[in-house]
Amino acid sequence: MDARSARSLLFAPQEAWRPHHVALAAMSPAACLLPYKESGPARVLPRPCLRSTHPARRNDRLPQSSMAVSTAQTGESRHSSTFASRYVRTALPRFRIPEQSIPKEAAYQIINDELMLDCNPRLNLASFVTTWMEPECDKLMMAAINKNYVNMDEYPVTTELQNRCVNMIAHLFNAPIGDDETAVGVGTVGSSEAIMLAGLAFKRKWQNRRKAEGKPYDKPNIVTGANVQVCWEKFARYFEVELKEVKLTEGYYVMNPEKAVEMVDENTICVAAILGSTLTGEFEDVKLLNDLLTAKNAETGWDTPIHVDAASGGFIAPFIYPELEWDFRLPLVKSINVSGHKYGLVYAGVGWVIWRTKDDLPDELIFHINYLGADQPTFTLNFSKGSNQIIAQYYQLIRLGFEGYKDIMQNCRDNATVLREGIEKMGYFEVVSKDSGVPLVAFSLRDSSRYTVFEVAESLRRFGWILPAYTMPADAEHVAVMRVVIREDFGRGLAERLIADLGKVMADMDAHAAKKAEPGKKSVHQIEKEVTTYWRRLVDRKKGSLVC
Repeated sequence: MDARSARSLLFAPQEAWRPHHVALAAMSPAACLLPYKESGPARVLPRPCLRSTHPARRNDRLPQSSMAVSTAQTGESRHSSTFASRYVRTALPRFRIPEQSIPKEAAYQIINDELMLDCNPRLNLASFVTTWMEPECDKLMMAAINKNYVNMDEYPVTTELQNRCVNMIAHLFNAPIGDDETAVGVGTVGSSEAIMLAGLAFKRKWQNRRKAEGKPYDKPNIVTGANVQVCWEKFARYFEVELKEVKLTEGYYVMNPEKAVEMVDENTICVAAILGSTLTGEFEDVKLLNDLLTAKNAETGWDTPIHVDAASGGFIAPFIYPELEWDFRLPLVKSINVSGHKYGLVYAGVGWVIWRTKDDLPDELIFHINYLGADQPTFTLNFSKGSNQIIAQYYQLIRLGFEGYKDIMQNCRDNATVLREGIEKMGYFEVVSKDSGVPLVAFSLRDSSRYTVFEVAESLRRFGWILPAYTMPADAEHVAVMRVVIREDFGRGLAERLIADLGKVMADMDAHAAKKAEPGKKSVHQIEKEVTTYWRRLVDRKKGSLVC
C-alpha cells in the first residue's frame, strides 16, 4: 500500500480501513506517521494504525506524543522525538538567553528531565512547608493562577476571601473583637514578610512615642532568643534595629523569659517569643514572659510589648493545646504572625500577620492607591502577588473547620510519638525535642566519636529520605542534631519505614566504623618488600661473618 492509499484510508470511515488492518499493522512504526498537506506546513498525524487487532482498541485515536517535535519548526525528521532531535545534543543555556526558539515539547521535556534530579518533596523531612493538598483545592489554585491579588477592585471576591481569612485567624487567636467586627491583619507571602511588617509597626510606634517625649529615637533594639529564624536577623539588619539575643544552654534550647526581660531597656521596641522553635519545635513560655514584662513595665514606666512568632505553632496550639495561653489573651501580645503554608496546610507562598487592635498598626504605614480603579489601602512589602494561595487558605479553613484541623494535628502528634519511641529504642540517639509543641523529632547521637549526625543524614539519602543535620546556636554550638518534621502527609507507614531504614543505616555505620578500627591488612607489595628486606639483611650478616 502506497502513501496516497494509506492517506485516503485514514480519512475514510472506520469500516473502510478495517479489512486493511493486518496489512497496516505489518508496516513499521515510522510508516504509521504519515505527513499530509492541505494548507500550511507538514506535520505529524496521530497514528491510525494499531498493532493490536483487539476489537476494543480498533477505535483508539491516541493524541500525538508530547515527545514529538514539529517538522515545520525544527527541520528534523518527520517522525523525530525530542530525544532524536538536536535539542538534547547541545548544552542548555545558563548565562544568556538563546537566540533561537525551540518547540514547546522540547522545552518541557528538557526542563522536566532536569527536575527529576530534585528530591521527592514528600520525603523532604527538613521542611515545615505543606507538600500535599486535595485535588479540588489544586483546581481552584490553577484557576486563579493568573489573578494578581493587588488588583482588589478588579477581583473583589478574592479580596473578600482574604478578609474572611484574617477574621477567622484573628478569632482563632482570641483577638478582642466582636463576632461581626472586622479584624486588623493582612495576607503576606510568608512569615518573613509578616515579621517585617510587624517589626516596622513596633519600630514606628516606639519612635513616635520617643519623639513625643523628646527622647532619642535612633537606637531601637529587639530582644529574641538565639533560636529565632533568620528572618528576624534580616529584619534587624535591613531596618537598622539592634538584635539582642538570649543565648541558649545545653538542654534548654529556647529563649529564657527571665534572661530576656533582663535585657529589655528603654530602647526595646518589643520582645519576640517563638511558638514552635525551628530547632526543636518547642513552644516558648509566652505567659511567663508576659507576666515578667508586665512587672518590669510597671516598675520602669516603659510600655514594652510582645510579638509572637507563631509561624509553625499558630495552626497547632489552638487545636490540640487550647488551654495554653500564648495569644491575644495576654495583654502585652500586640501582634502575631503565622505561616499558612506550614500547618495552615497550604502550598508555599502565604503567611498572615494579625494585630490586636487598629491602634497597634500606625496609620502612617498604610498606603492608599487609586490607579488600579479605586482607592485601595495597602500595607505590604510586596506589591504584585498571586491570589491562589489566599483562595487555598480559605478553602482549607471552610473545608476542614475546627474539627478537621484538630484531627490532622492530633494525627501528626501521634505519628511523631511513634517515630520518637522507635528512635529511642535503637539506643543510638538522645531525643532533644519535647513531647508537646510542633510535631517533630529532633535527636542527637549519644556517641559521636565514631561517626556524626551529618554522616547519618547523608547515608539516609540513599533511601530517599532528606533529614537536616545542624548544630545549635550560641552557646550550644557543640550540640549537633538531626530533625524530622511530621507533616499531614507523613503517615504511620512512612514513620515505620523511616525507623527501619534508620536502623539499617546505623548497622552499616557500625560495621564501617569497626572496619576502620581494625589494623590495616598488608598489601602484596608490602609483603614482598618485607621479605626482600629480610633476606638482604640475612645475606649481609652472612657476608660479615666470613673470614678471608
